[in-house]
Amino acid sequence: MLQKYFIAIIPPQLQCEEISSFKEYISKTFNSHGALQSPPHITLHMPFSFEENKEDVLLTCLQNFKFSKDCTIQLKNFNCFEPRVIFINVIENQLLFQLQKSLVQHVKSNLNIFNQSDDLRGFHPHVTIAFRDLKKQTFYKVWEEFKSKNYEATFQTSEIALLKKGNLNWEVYKTFKFTS
Repeated sequence: MLQKYFIAIIPPQLQCEEISSFKEYISKTFNSHGALQSPPHITLHMPFSFEENKEDVLLTCLQNFKFSKDCTIQLKNFNCFEPRVIFINVIENQLLFQLQKSLVQHVKSNLNIFNQSDDLRGFHPHVTIAFRDLKKQTFYKVWEEFKSKNYEATFQTSEIALLKKGNLNWEVYKTFKFTS
């Protein structure tokens, strides 16, 4: 049976709680619940389908992924993809782009799984707080409120997470250290 997965960076507990509070506020205030279906994350590899009975091959592939350095992630303020997505900015840095490119290449060459975002729009790191079920007219109300809000956080990461689709939500299935 095919199962859905994606690969991401999950912020530390403190930042997850802060980001989740934005998601919950939007859910309660604006009736947009889509972003609550996954933990706060920065997508490195878009969702893909994989045979669940061959999951051990996927896990081994990710366990074998290596990257030379920890990556510093800086989150700063909010931005959007009009007219449906509001997110926390991830300040661009070369190491993060190298990590993403390396991971996508590793998965492609070892499992023949392609990352759609490379073909469609490239890598634009962000942490989504509202999307998909955010109606167009509601989007502008939420954006009006968040466009001038301040938020900043910085953290180091040396791991990636494999997220797996459950009945309703995405869950962190397993994490993998990418540095020794």
